[in-house]
Amino acid sequence: MISILLLSALGSVAAWRVGRHVSSGLKHVAALLPIALFACFIFHIEPVASGGVVTDTAAWVPSLGIDLAFRLDGFSLLFALLITGIGSLVTIYATSYFSEADARERARFVFLIHLFMTAMLGTVLSDNLIVMFVFWEATSLTSFMLIGFETAKTEARRAALQSLLITCGGGLALLGAILLIGMELGSFSLAAITARAPELVASPLLPAVIVLLLIGTFTKSAQFPFHFWLPKAMAAPTPASAYLHSATMVKLGVYLLARFDGIFAGVPAYGVILVTFGLLTMSIAAFNAIRATGYKAILAQSTVASLGILVMLIGLDGPVSSVAVIGFILSHALYKAALFFCAGTAIHATHITELRKLGGLAKHLPFTAAAAVLASLSMAGLPPFVGFIAKEYLFEAQLQSSWSAIAVIVAVLVNGVMVAVAGAVSLRPFFRGRGKIEHVHHGETPGLLIGPMLLAILGVVFGIAPHLIVDNLIAPAAGALRGSPVQVSFSLWHGLTPMLGLSAAVVILGIALMWKWNEFHRAIGQMRLVQKIDADRAYYRVVDRVLGTARATTRWLQNGDQRRYTLTVASSLLIVAGYALVTGGPLNLTWSGGEILPFPAIILILAIVGCVVAIRSTSLVTGLVGIGIVGYGSALLFLANGAPDLALTQFAVETLVLVVLMAVLVRLPTDAPKTRSPRESRIDAGIATIFGFLVFGGLATMTAQPFDTRLSDFYGATSYLEARGHNVVNVIIVDYRAFDTVGEVAVVAFATLAVWALLKRRRAGKGS
Repeated sequence: MISILLLSALGSVAAWRVGRHVSSGLKHVAALLPIALFACFIFHIEPVASGGVVTDTAAWVPSLGIDLAFRLDGFSLLFALLITGIGSLVTIYATSYFSEADARERARFVFLIHLFMTAMLGTVLSDNLIVMFVFWEATSLTSFMLIGFETAKTEARRAALQSLLITCGGGLALLGAILLIGMELGSFSLAAITARAPELVASPLLPAVIVLLLIGTFTKSAQFPFHFWLPKAMAAPTPASAYLHSATMVKLGVYLLARFDGIFAGVPAYGVILVTFGLLTMSIAAFNAIRATGYKAILAQSTVASLGILVMLIGLDGPVSSVAVIGFILSHALYKAALFFCAGTAIHATHITELRKLGGLAKHLPFTAAAAVLASLSMAGLPPFVGFIAKEYLFEAQLQSSWSAIAVIVAVLVNGVMVAVAGAVSLRPFFRGRGKIEHVHHGETPGLLIGPMLLAILGVVFGIAPHLIVDNLIAPAAGALRGSPVQVSFSLWHGLTPMLGLSAAVVILGIALMWKWNEFHRAIGQMRLVQKIDADRAYYRVVDRVLGTARATTRWLQNGDQRRYTLTVASSLLIVAGYALVTGGPLNLTWSGGEILPFPAIILILAIVGCVVAIRSTSLVTGLVGIGIVGYGSALLFLANGAPDLALTQFAVETLVLVVLMAVLVRLPTDAPKTRSPRESRIDAGIATIFGFLVFGGLATMTAQPFDTRLSDFYGATSYLEARGHNVVNVIIVDYRAFDTVGEVAVVAFATLAVWALLKRRRAGKGS
């Protein structure tokens, strides 16, 4: 597994570099990478289908229990094949879609697609949750760049930022859940967590884990209340939409929810939450699909509805639900990617994005129209397409679960809308309004046709001959979710069953809705309540308020007033110290007293005088002299107490600072105007006095305690033996506290360079 991921990552870079220089006739060479990866996973079908699990591990951060651990079972193999298989078709489609673009732009887009593919593979193959989270966030970052690929479009930039904020915000919640799991079980291995599920379920951290996990997965898979970002992400180029937002990325949340379904099987609330939010999401998305106007927007809303169906299926109890999840994931990936390809070709050929403005395209794009019809029939759940089998399993899972008839009714209504959507996205643009589009900018090319035609045909083939995928894909994937082998009867005909009756009801409802599509569309569009509760508007209201709060706090905290900064810090320290004194028990201030030494006393008095001069003087030069007195006084105290090295350092630094500041002050006014009112001066004086007494009391108490000589004894005993230094002070500065010294030197050096640059600029300005 590690070698496959390395091949994907390095191959992405190589394909990018090569793609920048190849001729248009060789532009499809980039597809060799995902095709090679797809072939690698094909070779793993037989061992996985027979019940095996392929693992691969390499050390990464052993001290934290984090290894590069990867695991390939039936469920991850299904995703890996979808990622690389559809990734191959997307690469071919994208190189044709951008055939007229600059080779560098085309190579950059394909490079991002391949990077995203690598991140997706790493996510579904990772057994270590920390490693999985790294790849998880990589998918958010690459999708952000793909959505905002056309940087000149404001809509694309806004959609990219929205998707990044929501998915990365959810990613932080997911990280919290992962860390809590690691704290409780001492392991980040998904396999180990599954084996120790009872321990996690019995943990007091379980509610927090579930809430954080749901936030992370719901944001990724566009579940209510985060459902609005996915339709906006259709601002991305169509190849990205087909790949990221229909077949793969948005199913990452579904993937992780399904993985944890077995772990939280003993938590009834987990299934209830999933079913509830799944039903709510699919209902809202079906409603929004009717009111949508854009070609890709309608497909996007149907994708959100499909994701809601998958989340609902995961939450259902019963053995059939796992088979229904797998069947729906596979069928949805096939027909939805195909429909996005067809939509992209129609939009690219006409430069029209509104569905109602398209019509009669079958004359210009006949093979694209055929692929759209085939894919839409699978989406509608008609035989002999694989979508029909998946829909029957959907209803069977609902009927065999412990849920009431409400879930079935909602599923019938939503799937009825999906039938109408399938008709709208295939019949309206290609067959209705004949002659509406008299001219297209380009016709069909092999690169634009391979993807949609192959996926649409596979939807028929897998429906007629389901044995091709049952034993190799469906059963192993369902067994991986259930934790035990699952008997799968994946076929077109199961007899006259309630599921068949529900499927028929869905088709009838969909046809009726499609017949009256315009009326429903107008009626919903005129609802004022719908406009008021629009989730996208609510998002921007929240963002605007957050930004407004940030601006207000910035004006208050980062206002450029050093006095306010110092006052805030000092006040905060006093509040914390005061709280500690009040809650820390009786206050016992002690002072050892001792002899008053004349020389230190004189130096301290001079330092106090320097402080008063610096505070009271309005002359900048006089104030600088007062500060210099304090600095030189400190150096004299070091010298008097047997630290000549520190004294020399202090003298050097103080002299350098004085020289530099004097050089600056020469070019400034000699007097500084008062910047504080009398009231502010009184407040500052009070805070400074209290702060001084606090420091004095703390020092007096500390010096009264017996001196702990362990550290100084250590320095004295080891300075020569380990550092080969005769001067203990030098050894402490240069060796034991080397990083501190480097930091101090760096600060002084950078400050000097900055002042030198300012002075040089000033001189250059005068010279000009």
